[in-house]
Amino acid sequence: MNDNLLTQSLNILEELIAFETVALTSNLDLINYVEKYLDDLGAKIILTHSPDGERANLFASFGPETNGGIVLSGHSDVVPVNANDWTTPPFQADQRDDCVFGRGSADMKGFIACVLAMAPWFSSLDLIKPLHIALTFDEEDGFHGAPILLEDLKSKNIQPDAVIIGEPTGLKAIAAHKGCYEYATTIKGLNGHSSEPEKAVNAVQYAVQFINRLMELTSEMVSRAPQDSPYQPPSTTMSVGTIQGGQARCVVAEHCKFDWEMRPIQRSDAVYVHEQLTAFADQLLSEMREIHPEASIETERVCEVDGLEYEEESSALSLMVKLLGKSDFDVVSYGTEAGLYQAAGMPAVVWGPGDIEVAHRPDEFVRISELEACLSVLERLGREVLTKTD
Repeated sequence: MNDNLLTQSLNILEELIAFETVALTSNLDLINYVEKYLDDLGAKIILTHSPDGERANLFASFGPETNGGIVLSGHSDVVPVNANDWTTPPFQADQRDDCVFGRGSADMKGFIACVLAMAPWFSSLDLIKPLHIALTFDEEDGFHGAPILLEDLKSKNIQPDAVIIGEPTGLKAIAAHKGCYEYATTIKGLNGHSSEPEKAVNAVQYAVQFINRLMELTSEMVSRAPQDSPYQPPSTTMSVGTIQGGQARCVVAEHCKFDWEMRPIQRSDAVYVHEQLTAFADQLLSEMREIHPEASIETERVCEVDGLEYEEESSALSLMVKLLGKSDFDVVSYGTEAGLYQAAGMPAVVWGPGDIEVAHRPDEFVRISELEACLSVLERLGREVLTKTD
């Protein structure tokens, strides 16, 4: 591999980290940077946008305008930071000890930087199959961008052979992962003086009952897990992330909202959980409305992204066998956009540089040696897949 490619990837990574593309904020500066870079190389580029126009997906293509080919996909957004927790400024790349530190370095701007560093070489090849580069928005907060991009690809009848999602897997190929379902539940009661709580409807206390039922269902999921479940933990899990409600210690709370998620290993678990929660919510509402007929419990679906299911005949897995020279695959419990691509009929695999254990944490980093290895595999993709007939 040319040493200049590694240098170029490090330079691009420094640029990418400097874009503060926190989820639910604009990523347009980064997208404009990548669009100009790839347009100068002759790529065919499609942009799709969020409803407010503040965020965009990018889909760029090299090679013949035919179906098939490979998608190299990454999300452009990162999770929020508390700069006080960092040793160095989080949006300023810091290179030391064979690592590049910075928010998004592992998750997943390191992979994107490698792909962009390879783009001039890809553009120079006589490709027999198209090479696509996909960047999405708001993956970290509900997977909002990818469905918009995938709907556009469907309308244009773009159907690749395989998709590589460049999440930080330590360069291990991931063949399956759990789903990611996210919700926000709002409970509205009736306020009142805390000295006479029976005349009011305490939304916080009913939220506690709802959450307790959620945790009971989490325990029930253990017995529903298949005996040969490959995941760790092996069962579907639920977790409450935030809760807020009430206005004062001496006032009965009329409002409470909490965010929660479910990581199903099988769709039947999700169906069961929703059936149980709906029945329990109806029970709570019946009690609440005896005092306040306008009381309500409403659950908003933020996202329901199915997991990546293992498919033995997957062209994406066959691709990784060719590129990595080995046929052993891992599974993970976190979710990615791979499940969305698979549901859209595009075989997907998760593979990229970086360690998921440092993602979302202070002093996030990616090892330079892993970026170098990633570049070598992408070079093999160009030489052995995109320019050679099988």
